[in-house]
Amino acid sequence: MQTFAHVMVAGLGVLGSQIAFQVAYSGFEVSGYDVDANALEAGLHRLAQLRDRYSRRSDPADRKRAEHALERIELSSDLATAARDADLVIEAVPENLELKRDFYHKLAPLLSSTAAIVTNTSTLLPSDLAESTGRPDKFLALHFANHIWVHNTAEVMATTETDPDLYRKIVTFAQEIGMVPIELKKEQPGYLLNSLLVPWLQAASSLFMQGIADPEMIDLTWRKATGAPTGPFQVFDVIGIRTAYAVSTAGDSTQQEFANYLKTNLLDQGKLGIESGEGFYHYPHQQVRKINDAGALEDANDHAPS
Repeated sequence: MQTFAHVMVAGLGVLGSQIAFQVAYSGFEVSGYDVDANALEAGLHRLAQLRDRYSRRSDPADRKRAEHALERIELSSDLATAARDADLVIEAVPENLELKRDFYHKLAPLLSSTAAIVTNTSTLLPSDLAESTGRPDKFLALHFANHIWVHNTAEVMATTETDPDLYRKIVTFAQEIGMVPIELKKEQPGYLLNSLLVPWLQAASSLFMQGIADPEMIDLTWRKATGAPTGPFQVFDVIGIRTAYAVSTAGDSTQQEFANYLKTNLLDQGKLGIESGEGFYHYPHQQVRKINDAGALEDANDHAPS
């Protein structure tokens, strides 16, 4: 018996669409919400790409599950419709505190009194959001990593108000959808993954903004010296330039300078990273597919700086 009957995923961006598909692929009924028709169309395109990716798996049963996953996802830009049957909401809206709080204020009256909410925020503490949900005891964080089909971690982080039974239920849910639950004992900005990742990325962007070295030289240094498959600016492309921009705007003066650089030189030119085929580096179509299937940049020499 599944922990939840119907899961709503709010926000169908790069990671939100991955979450929605993985949940549906695991046999759950899903309602996917985003703000308007254009956002839903983009989300549907991402979901179709995920279906095709999962359909290339070797096991025939897995391929069949992938083909039927989209049938279990109902998309809507009407919040009341999307929330109607949900007993779990996974919030994956953009990384902005006030935007998330406003979303929760609108969502709370539309949910049943027993419905639980988890946030996929990568930088905010769930305690910063709990009161705006109207149900702090039924709220905690469940943070997924990009390329969910390969990097299948789910960081579970509660507040002091979270019902301990719900915490255990979310851990079980994470297992049901093929994730490895990463249980945190108390709140930590950035959880485990980003507590390790973000300082590394900030160090790289600071070196660049100070004019010490170009992105390709910084990446080359990291790969050659550590044996890692990717350097930090390649990782920026993988996680998406929009996410990098959102995180950098909340940083110190150097990080805000980096955010301005991202907006002017990449975002304003439609360079979103792997998602668009170009970010700090240019990715031919066949390379994008290879990267997306593997969940990483397997060969740093297969693409060139943009």
